[in-house]
Amino acid sequence: MSRRKPRPSLIPVAKPAKRPPTAAPPRQHIPYPPPKRIAVPPPKVTHIFEQPDTSLVDVIDNLLNRGVVLNADVVLALANVDLVYLRLSALLCAADRVMPRER
Repeated sequence: MSRRKPRPSLIPVAKPAKRPPTAAPPRQHIPYPPPKRIAVPPPKVTHIFEQPDTSLVDVIDNLLNRGVVLNADVVLALANVDLVYLRLSALLCAADRVMPRER
């Protein structure tokens, strides 16, 4: 079997003209403003215990006299969907601090 050559088309096909590559415009550098510095006063540190050799009883006694508030947030999530949100707060102090004696 002989292969036949395809017949040339009678309609001339024009090739698109090659365009010179265009360069992207240069990026402009926009500086961000510097962060604002806020003057924060240093925290006031008070000594809870004057003696360097304190015991656990002294720590608990001091906490009960002054009182402590404990806050906690618990979030149970599944696939970044919050299912359960708990906010827990507890006050730990001596009973006479919460309900003082009436005289």
